[in-house]
Order: sequence, then structure tokens, then C-alpha cells
Amino acid sequence: MSFFKKKKICVTHNGAFHADDLFATAALSILNNGNIKIIRTRDPEIIKKGDYVYDVGGEDIMEKDLFDHHQKGGAGIRSNGVPYASFGLVWKKYGEQICGSKEVAKNIDEKIVQPIDAIDNGVDFAKPLYGGSVPCGPDTVFMNNIPSWKEKNKDINKIFKEQAKKVTQFLLREIEVTKSDVEAINIMMEAYGKTGDKRIIIIENDFPRYLYQNTFSKVPEPVYLVFPSSHSTMWKVEAISKSPDSMENRKMFPESWRGYLNEDPKLKEITGVKDVIFCHKSGFLTVAHSKEGALELAQKALLA
Repeated sequence: MSFFKKKKICVTHNGAFHADDLFATAALSILNNGNIKIIRTRDPEIIKKGDYVYDVGGEDIMEKDLFDHHQKGGAGIRSNGVPYASFGLVWKKYGEQICGSKEVAKNIDEKIVQPIDAIDNGVDFAKPLYGGSVPCGPDTVFMNNIPSWKEKNKDINKIFKEQAKKVTQFLLREIEVTKSDVEAINIMMEAYGKTGDKRIIIIENDFPRYLYQNTFSKVPEPVYLVFPSSHSTMWKVEAISKSPDSMENRKMFPESWRGYLNEDPKLKEITGVKDVIFCHKSGFLTVAHSKEGALELAQKALLA
């Protein structure tokens, strides 16, 4: 009697690989605890033997684990207009099972899956604000291992499998981080709900900046956030952005406070807060030694 499960056959196309088939492979690997065999081919007879067939085969039949999007009519689009590619189709069926959470799977779809699907379908996902300069997505780290035109002797199938393992580790880490993010958002919104004057929100954790800005800029009242520094005993006060899509703040700290460093006595005099440490020159952040001092700074800034 064998105690080893038969490996699931994952079939995708051969030749040059793309982010959608690479990430779809990683997702299926997580789903099956790494117990998969990867076959890269366009042979119809071999394709028929696949447990999962994606980005090849010309069929999108979720019930049969067929996940292609190259056929006439494609494989559908999301409600926001982003069309599905193979990664998105796999994630649509198995994302929640892989993550153990519908909310986590949704967040990862928005952050990682949709940009990859859009690019693979030739759809603009982001537009540069400064000439041709655009941010690199996480897929770039793995895709730059595709052989260049000067590296024709490299084994692309071997490279694909190596990169699929690395993407698997990346996705596993992203799932854990996203689970923590969801928990943090719930904590912040609980604090928001319990706060009387919601212009100033106090939290007891130093969560990642992208997380608290994105969370509190989605609700209309918060102007300042008071929270402890994870690197010291200091307390910070940060201005909240007008929206998740903007770096512009709802109310900056007064011009007269800005640019004072190292507990400058002038800043103590201007603010009237004895334990103030500094105010950033751009006016989005100020710091005090105590929670009480930070709260006082926020209250004074509201009235300034």
C-alpha cells in the first residue's frame, strides 16, 4: 500500500512563459501542497491528460479545471472591467481555498492577480505620471529570469520550474501578510467606531503606513492619526490623506511648526507642548515623547 499521493499534472504551454502561467502554476502548487508535476506543451494528446490545464487548450471550463483565455470571446471579465487570464481563472476558483479566507483572496486578487491578468490581456492597468517611468510589479522579479536573446542555450523549462518555486514562496508570504493586514484593518475600524470625535483617531499599534492611510482615508472624518512608534517609546501624529489615491493630506501641520528637529526649544514654545520632539519639514508628521503629548499636538493642529 502506498502512502504517497499521485502528483497532480499541471499542463501549460511551452516556449516563452509569462507571469499569468507562472503564477497560476504557483497557486496550484500551494493548493496541492507542492505535490504537482509540471508539463509545458501544446500537444493536444498530452493536454488531455492534465489534471489542470491553463493558458493553453482553448477552453475555459471551471468544473473540469480548464483555464484558458485565448479562445474567441476570452474567458470573461471582472465587474471592474479587468479581463481574466489564466492566473485569474485559477484564483477565481481556488483563491479562497488557498488562502482560507474570502477577504484575503479578494485582496490578493486586487493587488497581484488583476495587474497580471490585465497585462497578459493587453489592457492598460496603470498610466505613468512622469514620462515613461512606471513602478515594477512583483512579477518583474521572476520574469527577468527569462533568457535574453543572447542566452539561447538556456533550458527555459528548467527556468520556469525554478521560478515557479520562487513564486510559490512569494505567494505564501503574501497570503500571511494579507491575513495580518485584514486583522489590522479590523482593529483600526473598531477604534474608529469607538471614537467620539473621529477627527482624531488613536490606535495602539504601529501598523504599516500604506495600511492605516488606505483605511482611514476611505472614511470622511479622520484628520490625524495618533499611534506609537515601533522603533522607540515615542508617539507619532500623522495627517490622513484625502483619499487612498492621493498623497495630499486633509490638513497639514501648521507651517510655523515645520522643520524643527531634535527637541528644538523653539518648537516647544511654538506648540506649547513640552515633550514635542520634531515636526517634519513637509508638514505631514509630528512626534512627541508621550501619548498625551501627541494627542495635544493633534488637538492644537486641528484648531490652527
